[in-house]
Amino acid sequence: MSELPISRCARRLTEAEKEQFQNWGYVKNLPVFDDSEIPILQKGFEDMLALLPPHIHMSRVNNWHKANRWVYKLSRTKAILDYVEDLIGPNILQWGAHCFAKFPGDGTEVPWHQDAQYWPLQPSRTVSVWLVIFDTDEQNAAMRIVKGSHRHVFEHQLIEKEHFVLDQEVDQLAIKTEDIVSMDLKAGEISLHDNQLLHGSGPNHSDRIRAGQTMRFCPTEVKCDLNVWPKFESYLVRGVDEFKHNPVGKEPKGYNYPIKVRQGSWEFE
Repeated sequence: MSELPISRCARRLTEAEKEQFQNWGYVKNLPVFDDSEIPILQKGFEDMLALLPPHIHMSRVNNWHKANRWVYKLSRTKAILDYVEDLIGPNILQWGAHCFAKFPGDGTEVPWHQDAQYWPLQPSRTVSVWLVIFDTDEQNAAMRIVKGSHRHVFEHQLIEKEHFVLDQEVDQLAIKTEDIVSMDLKAGEISLHDNQLLHGSGPNHSDRIRAGQTMRFCPTEVKCDLNVWPKFESYLVRGVDEFKHNPVGKEPKGYNYPIKVRQGSWEFE
């Protein structure tokens, strides 16, 4: 694996950005890595991609932070955790890391959905970080969100569409077109969104790759229902875990890759 990019960003969320997150459920275009670090970030993604066997699609596996030391350390980038702390406080757990990639001509779509509908976590306070590896806009299938939708729980309907990544979606008629925002970001920037925020993405009809590293963070008060996710593990990335509700994952020593959606950290030893 390549070296880690170094973040030279040293700022926190402004009061306006905090207010936007509370009101609209997201904030975007937050700087983390500058132009000099982008080649290192992209080389790390290419190294991750090279680890995967041909039959495993990058977007179909999860928990890179359990398997791969590069992702584990990337998730501890100070600038990222500073932004997250401004939203959920100083005691922070990481429980997920997912790399989403849509290559040129990729016809798959992610239907409108709320992540919290899939996650057996209470209270529902996860913040998702989306770290952009290549410039992302509407042409290469940028993520889209519905601002303010985190304030409501939408009915999800079962679907069977081969080109859809998920098997549930929210009816398009429930969404106001004027509330849809394209999450256009430059490589090295991040967005943050609430786990109840409606989001999705279309196919990539461009000749450019779209790739981003997602990291899931929550305050230490959050507890997982292990009857639903028996292999759930948390990692304390900042502060103290005064609750100790969840199993603690093992720090990865090597540079492995996940082979399915949910795995225990012990499976990578």
